[in-house]
Amino acid sequence: MAGRRRTTKSPTGVQGMSPLRQARLAIPATLEQLCEDLDHQSKEGSSGVTPSMLSGWERGVHITSIKYRKVLSDYFGQPPEVLFAHQDQKLTAASETPRLLVGHHDLREAMTEVVRDARQYLAVVGSRSRDGTYLDTIVAVLSERPELVHYRVLFGPPRHPVLREHLLRLVTIRDPHDRSLGVKTLHIGIVDDDLRTPERFFCASESAAVVPIPSLTSSEAFDSGVLFESGVAERLIDHARQCYAGARRVETEQALRDLPTVRSYTQGTHQSSWIEGGAGRERDHS
Repeated sequence: MAGRRRTTKSPTGVQGMSPLRQARLAIPATLEQLCEDLDHQSKEGSSGVTPSMLSGWERGVHITSIKYRKVLSDYFGQPPEVLFAHQDQKLTAASETPRLLVGHHDLREAMTEVVRDARQYLAVVGSRSRDGTYLDTIVAVLSERPELVHYRVLFGPPRHPVLREHLLRLVTIRDPHDRSLGVKTLHIGIVDDDLRTPERFFCASESAAVVPIPSLTSSEAFDSGVLFESGVAERLIDHARQCYAGARRVETEQALRDLPTVRSYTQGTHQSSWIEGGAGRERDHS
């Protein structure tokens, strides 16, 4: 399909059809043909876009990353705010009400509840977890629900030995390479270039997500966050997928044991402290 002539006019609006799908059908091209065309145009010979990915983007089931928004905007000759309006408007039109979490107990309970309630997806992003109860809950839930798809993305090496031990337990109870259920159910990756890539922290399932924020009680604490409902949670799961796609895989016992561990400089002080994202005096979650 390389060199296929693309229409320059905007496709006629069709109720219930996304602008991205309208643009493809206006060529006209099938999902497979468009992906083949993108492969031919890629310098590497493969764009990384598959028919299933493209279909998910067209239907708004998954969110298109900045990289692929540019690829498709250049391909169709249309700005991303037009092609992907169906994805972005869905979020801004959501009627969900976030809930502020203040205090160690509320934040810890909310994150643990997100894990307990996960049925389809559980995405955890961050390298600072050290709360045993929270990490044990993740292991228990994954053991009880083999079909639950788990993403764990680190930004830099684990900050505490307990997190590395947790990751080793994950590859013990699940084989990241197993697809006996039809899909890969354990994804572990590390973003090594943490000097250029900002670290981030959240815990998300298909129904809820918790994102830690700077403390509202003390500059030395990490005890605050925001609880979001399913609309935002689904976007954060896509965020984790995109982070994993660009991460280095650490999905074997040896790869995990080879990871260095950065010990917190506050080790021995305030050992009851808690949260994801805090290298200070509150216990790290994610």
